[in-house]
Amino acid sequence: MTSNSGSSQRFVRFAALLLASALVLPQPTAARPAPAKAATGKVDPTNWLYQGSDVPHDKEWVFGILPNGLRYAVRKNGVPPGQVSVRVLVDAGSMYETDAQRGYAHLIEHLTFRDSKYLKAGEAIPTWQKLGATFGSDTNAETSATQTVYKLDVPEVDANKLDETFKLLSGMITAPIFTPVGVKTEVPIVLAEMRERTGPQSRVIDGTRGLFFTGQPLATRSPIGTVDTLNAATPETIKAFHDKWYRPDNTVIIVAGDAEPAQMVAQIANWFGGWKKVGKKPPQPDFGKPVRPAGADPANPVGETRVLVEPDLPRLFNYAILRPWTQVDDTIAYNQGLMIDRLGLALINRRLEAKARGTASFLAASVEQQDVSRSADTTLITVTPLGDDWKSAVHDVRAVIADALATPPSPEEIEREVAEFDVAFKVPVETQETLAGSKLADDIANAVDIRETVANPDTVYDIFQKSKPLFTPKAVFEHTRALFQGAVIRGVLITPKASDGTEADVKAALTAPVDAASGSRISANTLKFSDLPPIGQPGTVASAAPAGLLGIERIELSNGVKALLWHNAAEPGRIILRVRFGGGYAAIDPKDAVYGSMGEMALMDSGFGKLGRDELDRLATGRKLSLDFDIDDTDFVMSADTRPADLADQLYLFAGKLGMPRWDANPILRARAAAKLGYEATNASPQSVLARDAGWLLKNGDPRYAQPNPAELDKVTPEGFRRVWEPLLAQGPIEVDMFGDFNRDEAVAALQKTFGALPKRPDAVPPKLSPTIPAHNVEPLTLTHHGDANTAAAMVAWPTGGGRGGVRESRQLELLTQIFNIRLFDEMREKIGASYAPQVNSVWPTDLPSGGYIAATVQLRPQDLPAFFAAADKIAADLSANPPTADEIARVTEPMKQLITRASTGNGFYMYQLQGGALEPGKFDDIRSILSDYSTTTPERMQALASRYLVRDRSWHLQVVPQKK
Repeated sequence: MTSNSGSSQRFVRFAALLLASALVLPQPTAARPAPAKAATGKVDPTNWLYQGSDVPHDKEWVFGILPNGLRYAVRKNGVPPGQVSVRVLVDAGSMYETDAQRGYAHLIEHLTFRDSKYLKAGEAIPTWQKLGATFGSDTNAETSATQTVYKLDVPEVDANKLDETFKLLSGMITAPIFTPVGVKTEVPIVLAEMRERTGPQSRVIDGTRGLFFTGQPLATRSPIGTVDTLNAATPETIKAFHDKWYRPDNTVIIVAGDAEPAQMVAQIANWFGGWKKVGKKPPQPDFGKPVRPAGADPANPVGETRVLVEPDLPRLFNYAILRPWTQVDDTIAYNQGLMIDRLGLALINRRLEAKARGTASFLAASVEQQDVSRSADTTLITVTPLGDDWKSAVHDVRAVIADALATPPSPEEIEREVAEFDVAFKVPVETQETLAGSKLADDIANAVDIRETVANPDTVYDIFQKSKPLFTPKAVFEHTRALFQGAVIRGVLITPKASDGTEADVKAALTAPVDAASGSRISANTLKFSDLPPIGQPGTVASAAPAGLLGIERIELSNGVKALLWHNAAEPGRIILRVRFGGGYAAIDPKDAVYGSMGEMALMDSGFGKLGRDELDRLATGRKLSLDFDIDDTDFVMSADTRPADLADQLYLFAGKLGMPRWDANPILRARAAAKLGYEATNASPQSVLARDAGWLLKNGDPRYAQPNPAELDKVTPEGFRRVWEPLLAQGPIEVDMFGDFNRDEAVAALQKTFGALPKRPDAVPPKLSPTIPAHNVEPLTLTHHGDANTAAAMVAWPTGGGRGGVRESRQLELLTQIFNIRLFDEMREKIGASYAPQVNSVWPTDLPSGGYIAATVQLRPQDLPAFFAAADKIAADLSANPPTADEIARVTEPMKQLITRASTGNGFYMYQLQGGALEPGKFDDIRSILSDYSTTTPERMQALASRYLVRDRSWHLQVVPQKK
């Protein structure tokens, strides 16, 4: 059962990367090795998704089946207003291909956007843009092992636009045009996409998948395909795959949006009802099942193992316990069993996290359950060793698991996890009115793919509440033991050194006997906020006045703390909270730059008062509380997304961090170890080097923005951390911004007791930042990467400006960069297939007087670097010399207008635009023109900006090339 709340996502972690995800509510009271078989028989067209299920139907969805077999699900939804989200799911992915067709499912996705019945070659992207849909976010498609999904979010829909949308989409899906020119153009683009995604991480994912699913199609069926099969593709062979699998009885259309269901059903019937199915629907391919190799011990069936050597990646040990996947009836009992499974895993993960926070041999470890691509029901264990000794790390994690398999958990431990589940399921109930149509449509697509149902948040929470008597120590214990049994266990070591171990060592690590870890269980007692000391003497309200926009109120407390409060009902049950204080990067001494990044990783974990991180976790049990921390140019920022019931306690947590900071050493040491482990991975590909170094290089090499290297990290100490951060926490003004569903008087009272109780603070140190991008260079600055020899990356940047005084110009510059992006996309992707996704963006720091820039970035082959630099220079020169066309203007202004219009229906938009507005009231003036600034311009205005900023002898060039072996 997929919850329409999205509150119970489960993720597969292959090599600590996300491979796949399915939004499902937790699994079975029936024993896991023998799940209930799926029902068969005639399908009711009005509830086809719920065949064999007793889960209450989500009545907001209207289901049906057209006479040609096409299934649909439609729903009225007004978030955001005026938008309609369409998903077309074809039940065919990479595992439906033959060996000769590898990559075809994904290639068809590309070709569908290139040429079709109503959209001729090159028309699709511009057409959708002029309809207000941004390419890549509003208009996209995804191909997985099991399905291909076309995604379209169309804004400001009326009857005519809805009709046009379905007309164009029907031509793409039912009648794409495969031509030799189209194939010849698109294959190089797919190969560019392959190159840009190839590197150590992708090799680890492929290698791990190949091991875990040995003997099954999933082992070798990456959706991207192979160079040979893609180069061999012809219009005829591609059409053969399309004709076989793209048929109405293998397709589902999902629509959620601001239109009447009958209107949406009529459009589906009108434009897809005439789609004819030819012949009998082909049977689903056999995805196989995991098989235990001969000779494996049935009690601990360790089978195939592998060692993957990647010099630029940290050590990681993954192993999977695999069981055959079986389609089941998605019943209430099945989901109750899933909940018990999740409880067992949550208990183990909490114990592993607590051990890792101490002096463990591993930096992190986790256990997950996932049904993967209808190929296996798996329990996945991931271990990140703290150092070279991966064997001890694996042993220690197995010992924690062994303890969970030896003795039932205590009722108190279960009660704590049930409280966490309660808030996870209750929050979506409280916030369900804010759920976007795009998310609802995606949930149905996921449910169809994993062969389960959907339920609204009320249903999910009701099932959970009624299931609580089932959550006994005995039941959790039995389900936990079942989760660690299977047909076969397979393990992989990812290591930078071949000398670290062999496949036999991996097998030995998984077969060696382990004793249950003594002391792995953690205290289950809870803490209460009522037990904590007050922050200080509560303050009073010194002044309160309307801000002059949307009912937002500006408040100042007696100690100088300022606040913006906006109570509104736009998003019921949700409150966005931001606390800005101090001086940000500008206040950090450059010689202490390394402690900036350490602060982002460890400051909140170091606790406050008498509470360490473990105590904070207990305090937060059953609550929606956050401890997020970031550093901006001139502010430090604590942020949370909370709910009305937890607002006062969330404010206490943040104020406590400022008023009663604690300086535990272990979070700093752990963050240092994590940063050192992760640094080498940044050398693994050109894009990772670019991501690591471009930002601080564009600030003229300011070390405060750099990712510290291992030598710098070696100098980090807990004492040094406190020396740097203690004064930073104590200085500078505080602003609290609170937007959402709260009671104004209760919020003010909570502010008085928390932030109002802090002592008056000295002013922040005046900013010492005035960044500029490096001076013009004829020859690019060259960095190197350790990855594949046929990959490179590059950037061209032009300086612009900064400061709030130029904010309106900065918005126009974003339109200019999008026009630049269209042209660069056409030049590098469409014409020569050198790059999959070139990007142009504009940065304009409003809190600094300088440091803005326009940057064009690209990933490509080393031999294509000259073509990129030439294209960037040519486009910049042409934009400076000639105004863009009216068509180009329309392609960027309409999507931007729709983006702003949709975003402005949520509190997050206003929080982003106005944060800091209590200290800088001018931000309220800035926002008044935002829609016109982003959606209205002229060709002459664009040319003038290009002439001013895209100056060749001010540009700065950077390239990342393969390191010579």
